[in-house]
Amino acid sequence: MTRRGDWVAVVSPVPFPWGLPGSRRVFGLTGSLAAAGYDVVVGSGGAEPSSLTVLDVDGPGSVTYVGLGEMPPAGSGLIDSSVQMFLRWGRRTVRWLDDQPTRPTHVLVHGGFAQYMVHLRRWCRRHQIPLIADVVDWYNGRYVRGGYFGPLHLSMKAALRHYYARCDGVIAISTFLEDHYRNRGRAVLRVPPTLDVEGMGVDLDGARPDASGLSLVYAGTPGRNNKDLLVTIIEAVSFVDPQGDQVELRVFGPSVADVRGLLGGAELPPGVRALGRIPQEEIPRELQKADFSILLRRPERANQAGFSTKFCESMANGTPVIANITSDLGRYLHHGVDGLVCRDHSVGALVDTLRWAMRLSVTERRSMRKAARAQALESFDYRAYAESLGAFLAELRR
Repeated sequence: MTRRGDWVAVVSPVPFPWGLPGSRRVFGLTGSLAAAGYDVVVGSGGAEPSSLTVLDVDGPGSVTYVGLGEMPPAGSGLIDSSVQMFLRWGRRTVRWLDDQPTRPTHVLVHGGFAQYMVHLRRWCRRHQIPLIADVVDWYNGRYVRGGYFGPLHLSMKAALRHYYARCDGVIAISTFLEDHYRNRGRAVLRVPPTLDVEGMGVDLDGARPDASGLSLVYAGTPGRNNKDLLVTIIEAVSFVDPQGDQVELRVFGPSVADVRGLLGGAELPPGVRALGRIPQEEIPRELQKADFSILLRRPERANQAGFSTKFCESMANGTPVIANITSDLGRYLHHGVDGLVCRDHSVGALVDTLRWAMRLSVTERRSMRKAARAQALESFDYRAYAESLGAFLAELRR
């Protein structure tokens, strides 16, 4: 491999540029760095591609990526996966860094937890290269495999409390995490989830121009902790419109059986359609068909620390969001302007908000679509953080 000049290494055990929510996070950060003029090389956790591949982003910098195979292969058994994650994670990444003809000016790491960080921190200290942690979550052991005292949760906590707090810099996805690491003396930059908002094709005038009724969409995976409170959403929709004549909720991700499982085996209400998984590239079109997407979450610490990518994706597609305020959503969601604020995460609060939405005229809905899209361009496009992220890396290099 031939490389001249300065470059930034972005490493993560997740695949790139697509595949997992973390993949999208890494895409946004690398896009910002390229827009700031940095040449970025991503060493991802997937096995592919096996050689450097160019990613098309706005320059003047560049993004190339290669798979390092840190993720356990598909079909790996529990023992093989555990050995890879708890004993070997990070070794291939530092070996790849050692093999480069020139060293990076910075190493930015996303994910991997304690085992991954042990190897990276040791390598960066040995070569006197700034290590920057991208921190996006504060995990609740109740919902982690193995529970509070299982090895996975212990690794997560060790990373959050010890290893990330000893990096040269931290990129935090929320104010909660920004304050946490700044109080521990770290250099911190807050960057919410970012996307290529500018590059999305969105027809704000053509979406449901003469629509009657109310079209709602949920796209995601509730998880075993029902983090997105899909049951609450379904109950509120059913209460507002028991016959399913005026309100339709389309659910992407969970199957009919999955949703029925969440409902204790009950049939889906008339206005609720569970459509299962669809290809990632089809999600924008489905979002744009809806009047609103819905996001409800409990005001728990994990939800205050994280920041929902679903929210940003919906706004980027010009679809206003109905949500209760957790994390930093209050910075970007303004009731009646670019979405609707639900006063809390209860069924009753969502019922009131849905009734408000049903009273909106087509003109008002179209205005909210345009405002949601404008908010996303200003706040969630990766280009918007090029200057601040570039300055952050420059300061850490001094």
